Amino acid sequence: MIRVEVVLAWPDRAEVRALSLCEGATVGDAIQAAAIEGSAQCPAVAVHGLLATVTQVLHDGDRVELLRPLLADPKDNRRRRAGAGR
Repeated sequence: MIRVEVVLAWPDRAEVRALSLCEGATVGDAIQAAAIEGSAQCPAVAVHGLLATVTQVLHDGDRVELLRPLLADPKDNRRRRAGAGR
């Protein structure tokens, strides 16, 4: 058995599930087992901050992070801040 965490962070709270999974479990297995509300709307996933796929095999102690969609384009935000400084 391996122990992993699945996390989905919102602006005002975070959902964290600690799981025990069988050896060879994948990111997709962990997401399904965690059953966190809103996980289906997450367009991407990371393991310890690095983009991952749902077929990636997990290791003991891994932290699966469900990534929410961006609310604003970071490039547009930088342009707006740069233009305000003129």
